[in-house]
Amino acid sequence: MEDEIRALKTKKNAIVLVHNYQPMEIQALGDVVGDSLQLAVEARRAEADLIVICGVQFMAETAKILNPERKVVIPVPDAGCPLADFLTPEMIQEAKKRYPDAAVVVYVNSTAEAKALADITCTSANAVQIVASLPNDTILFGPDANLAAYVQRELPDKTIIPLPPGGHCYVHTGFTLADVEAARKKGSMIVCHPECPPEIQEQADLIMSTGGMIQGAIGGDEPWSIFTEREVVSRLRVLYPGRVFYEKPEAVCADMKKISLVDLKRALEREEHEIVLSREVMNRAHRAIERMIAVGT
Repeated sequence: MEDEIRALKTKKNAIVLVHNYQPMEIQALGDVVGDSLQLAVEARRAEADLIVICGVQFMAETAKILNPERKVVIPVPDAGCPLADFLTPEMIQEAKKRYPDAAVVVYVNSTAEAKALADITCTSANAVQIVASLPNDTILFGPDANLAAYVQRELPDKTIIPLPPGGHCYVHTGFTLADVEAARKKGSMIVCHPECPPEIQEQADLIMSTGGMIQGAIGGDEPWSIFTEREVVSRLRVLYPGRVFYEKPEAVCADMKKISLVDLKRALEREEHEIVLSREVMNRAHRAIERMIAVGT
């Protein structure tokens, strides 16, 4: 099946973009494997006739927004993101009425409709840089409240208002102080994602996006306990086989595990399931994402 998928990629002039949380058999067939920022940049400059996103819905939407003339498909249409679902367009519109002088920064882990109402988007890799670039003192930031708290800690002169207050990723809020204690007993550095709760961030040695973890592991030799989705550790072990990495086995994003080799093959064969968005939403969201890329890559 892997050979068939590779042949189909050539036949269809397709590019397969794969997120770091995907199963390793899917990562092995990706033309690009990376975090949300990397995939957005690659989708933007892709010249393939067909873009296949092995990730979740908001990533496929972002690819379509950045390359609207290309056909973009996601192999499993119900691969969603509970974090993205926290933020609705109505919440943003109401918050803008309450804080008319605030800038709206929307995490890429959000729907196309939410991005369309943003002044600029961000990823976990560039959130601090993006917010720092804005002249506004008050920032409406959604949907991840823990990432908002991280930005607030790094930029104390800004007022960061999380939108909504409790938005979170269930994978990252699953990490606890008991996990910190267990990691310390192993003698490892704690490397956590900024979607982890503030009390975990405060105990971490490093706070990084998944792409940052992949790059940051170059050249080191100390053991790392990784506080993010466990597939990142699988990839780190492949990239750096002489290094010790610890994962939390329960740290699994169920939606990221929905795509199988069968699904990927079918997506290439049938060119399904295509992402279709209104031109108005795409145009408005495109401006917010392009502003991010101009500032934060």
